[in-house]
Amino acid sequence: MEVVESAPFNNSSSAFDLESSHTSPLHLPKSFQIRTVYLVLIKPKINVLLPFGPLAILLHYLTPKHHGWVFFFSLIGIAPLAERLGYATEQLAFYTGPTVGGLLNATFGNATEMIISIYALKNDMIRVVQQSLLGSILSNMLLVLGCAFFTGGIIHHKKVQVFNKAAAVVNSGLLLMAVMGLLFPAVLHFTHSELHFGKSVLSLSRFSSCIMLLAYASYLFFQLRTQQNLYTPVHEVADNSEISDEEEELELTKWEAIVWLAILTAWVSVLSGYLVDAIEGASESLNMSMAFISVILLPIVGNAAEHASAIMFAMKDKLDITIGVAVGSSTQIAMFVIPFCVVVGWCMGKEMDLNFQLFETATLFITVLVVAFMMQEGTSNYFKGLMLILCYLIVAASFFVHVDPQNG
Repeated sequence: MEVVESAPFNNSSSAFDLESSHTSPLHLPKSFQIRTVYLVLIKPKINVLLPFGPLAILLHYLTPKHHGWVFFFSLIGIAPLAERLGYATEQLAFYTGPTVGGLLNATFGNATEMIISIYALKNDMIRVVQQSLLGSILSNMLLVLGCAFFTGGIIHHKKVQVFNKAAAVVNSGLLLMAVMGLLFPAVLHFTHSELHFGKSVLSLSRFSSCIMLLAYASYLFFQLRTQQNLYTPVHEVADNSEISDEEEELELTKWEAIVWLAILTAWVSVLSGYLVDAIEGASESLNMSMAFISVILLPIVGNAAEHASAIMFAMKDKLDITIGVAVGSSTQIAMFVIPFCVVVGWCMGKEMDLNFQLFETATLFITVLVVAFMMQEGTSNYFKGLMLILCYLIVAASFFVHVDPQNG
């Protein structure tokens, strides 16, 4: 999800701020409770998928052997929760400064992936963690960005769609740094050149993870504090006064946003537990490899909300937001979520490292290069989108026939 900078408040919102400052999370007026339930749970069309979550839990206890259905319903049930988490985070970011807002988006923007990864780590399913996070990056960069470029190019076929090239180049550089962080542990392992066999890769991974987290924190400071003008959308100079209501509208008070963040995070945590428990059984019942389920199926559903919003903004010719949603989310996962999981695994006593195996690392490297070349001109069209979609189909087919060596 894009790191959204907080907009300054105008006079019309001052009464809203005053009201929210005297409203505690435990004493919300009844009218506010009804309104927020409508805004968070009823208004969005994607929330028709919410009942699949309780249905997955019910199936888990009624039909313990049907892991495929539990896995499938858990996936569908998590999709609207991921979208609502992003909404609540953006609402809370209105009340914080730009730096805190950026950290909030970095933390909760990919909260679903982080929660699923922590549950999988707890169950010693390190390969599921690695492959699902890798799949999120591949899905965002190839499928989400490709569909956005394709639909935007079809609708605006009579003009060239443009976006801020500087922001895209910085994101590409961070992604290449992430590839470097994943490449060296894999090469060190497969060339058998470790100083201390079995320990050097893990030590290097933990050191590299700390460096990547430092680099991502520096990127947030660079983007939100020192070089804000570098990331000004290309259309903002022309129509600076035109701000889309649906992008910038403030709908929740500060405490309402905090309460809903807690509720949604807790519900995602519950469903993630059932999802992780059902992965191995689903792999056997669906006759699919764990690699294909982790890299392809998990991220497609987990990124459904981002997929829809990226396409919507491309159709409105707002490609800077599309790039922020698709490529920015990939950057967050590569430079924040993956090293964060390594550090969490370190604290939990799990040997989570950055050795994603050669096949997965090579796939990521080629993907980053392809997307970087596609974005270097700062323009998009439907043909570029089609190329990215076709590249994703090749990746999906490759993982369908791929056997994980650690499970083989």
